[in-house]
Amino acid sequence: MDFSNFCRLLLEQSAAVSLSQWLVLVLGVTEVLLARINNIWLYPTGIVASILSVFGLFEAQLYAESLLGMYYIVMSFYGWWYWIAKRNEPVIEITYASKQDWFVVISIVSLGWLILYAILKLFTPSTVPLWDAWVTSTAWAGMWLLAKRKIENWILLNISNAFAIPLLFMKALPLYAVLTSILFLVACVGYFDWKKIANKSTL
Repeated sequence: MDFSNFCRLLLEQSAAVSLSQWLVLVLGVTEVLLARINNIWLYPTGIVASILSVFGLFEAQLYAESLLGMYYIVMSFYGWWYWIAKRNEPVIEITYASKQDWFVVISIVSLGWLILYAILKLFTPSTVPLWDAWVTSTAWAGMWLLAKRKIENWILLNISNAFAIPLLFMKALPLYAVLTSILFLVACVGYFDWKKIANKSTL
């Protein structure tokens, strides 16, 4: 698909989308901007966006991604509480993943992919169980690395994003795809920013 056809498809799909999808896009972009300036309001904004996303993804039969949205909601509430309770304490240092970390990542991705695929295939009418399970399992691994402040979290999250973007377009969720594209770019910037920080700390 060339760029002109891509733009045409985006405009056609965008004209038919619901108000909730537009809200997810606006709130998602707002959350990213708030996160960039380190503002605590990123959490309630992200919670509302995630709740709307869960319903939209479930309706599109992207059940694993809907489950991922629920996880985002839980972690956002935790992050909100943690911010308030621990905001004056030093943050965990940014480092590279160890061999043990990579073992855990591979386990999360492989087992998560297999288990989610089996559940989607056996118990849901999903038309893309393998794809949906892959997007979610790689995101889980990325979020685990993010919690441990490992640079490679951005790589795993962007593997998930890269596969999610065409999947969302295919499921007629173009604004979700646009938001995921924005998150892809943010993750690219985040990777290089974290790499600079880690390299400085090792000098």
